[in-house]
Amino acid sequence: MKLSTKGRYGLRAMIDLARFSQNEPVSINSIATRQNISEGYLEQIVSRLKKAGLVDSLRGASGGYFLGKDASHISVGDVLRALEGDLDPVKCTGFDEDEGCSASKGCVTKYVWQKINDSINQTVDQIMLSELVEESIEIDPTGELDASMCKGK
Repeated sequence: MKLSTKGRYGLRAMIDLARFSQNEPVSINSIATRQNISEGYLEQIVSRLKKAGLVDSLRGASGGYFLGKDASHISVGDVLRALEGDLDPVKCTGFDEDEGCSASKGCVTKYVWQKINDSINQTVDQIMLSELVEESIEIDPTGELDASMCKGK
């Protein structure tokens, strides 16, 4: 499975938002600057996250964005699914009795694909945004490291 920049940038933006919007909403510009992401692209990402209920906003002079729910209740899987859709790296109709494929009865590889899909989904659902914020603070207490150095870009 290969995540697009939407998923990778979106997760970075959510960590940034969780970290810096605790006292007041933050602007797209400030997230874009800290994370070295284009403002226009970040607006598209945040729009999807808002639609999924993971981000909320406040209009006006002191407005901006903040988390739609507590970081301890948002998993990496929630963020990635909002941006990427289904995370299963293997699409196998043999999993679905209604759809099925002509070889599904004798196909043993479908069990491999199911284990891979389950493993990925279980992993991303177990990592909470709050854990990543803690790691972020430990790595960069001031929040001033250059995100453009991130290899997951």
